[in-house]
Amino acid sequence: MTAAAGDNEPFFCAAAARTRGDSLVGTAPHGVVWVLVEHPGSWPPDGFDGLDIEPGVKARVHRAARTARARILLTRRHGRRTSPEPGRRWAVLRYDGSGAGRQEWGTWNEDEDLAGIVEALGAPGESGRPPVLLVCAHGRHDPCCAVRGRPVARALSERWPDLVWECTHVGGDRFAANVVVVPDGVYYGALDGTSSVAVLEEHLAGRIHAEHLRGYTDLFPPQQAAVAAVLGRFGPAGRHDYAVTESARRGDGWRIRISGRPPRPASLEVDVRAYRTAPAQMTCRGPARSSAVVYDVTSVRGG
Repeated sequence: MTAAAGDNEPFFCAAAARTRGDSLVGTAPHGVVWVLVEHPGSWPPDGFDGLDIEPGVKARVHRAARTARARILLTRRHGRRTSPEPGRRWAVLRYDGSGAGRQEWGTWNEDEDLAGIVEALGAPGESGRPPVLLVCAHGRHDPCCAVRGRPVARALSERWPDLVWECTHVGGDRFAANVVVVPDGVYYGALDGTSSVAVLEEHLAGRIHAEHLRGYTDLFPPQQAAVAAVLGRFGPAGRHDYAVTESARRGDGWRIRISGRPPRPASLEVDVRAYRTAPAQMTCRGPARSSAVVYDVTSVRGG
């Protein structure tokens, strides 16, 4: 956390983002595979990379994760309590596009047990498990993640104790509190305790709303923006009720074609343009000013 120039008040990036009116749309990092490693203690600023485990095991997990293009996150139950199962847990979660989701879970007591992740990254995993709700609460990476994330983790844990885990950095500190639903691959941001419960209740009931939605991780930013605009125009829908069928670059923007399942509109055409914001401080710990790309939907046709 740093102090703003000429100001003795501490700087919080999430508060500044809300004051600026920063757009959430199209900010979900791309990826469809996640590795979760339960670690109830204090998390290093760089997450799994800084974990004090046997170097050979860490290298093997890293290599396998890079090959699978997987993101590794440390997790813990809210309040740093351990899970009720014996040993700490690890998981490999994979979005496969079908809606089933794929998950493989294991436990670790010794560092060598984490080698099971390598095998799981090459396996199909099981379908039919409920999704996992990840709440970024990585305060040593960015204070806003802890200040805003932990109340959300508490509220969600009270509602769904078996589904919720706090996790390390997921991207977009200024949008804290951030929640990622995996393996669905759906990012939500700018949540608090009350709104998080309402948003996740709707998500788990198959109704994703545009409000608080950062994007779907299997889509690229302009596609995420197009889907969010469709949800805003025609109302909430399930994760697979809309599909991006075509994306074409046009100058400083894109034309995105989207198909919907009945009773949603069968064919839609969405125009998205991109522009950069004025430079600003984007994170609590990074005082350098930078600009962000905003994806603005200019038209939605069809339906």
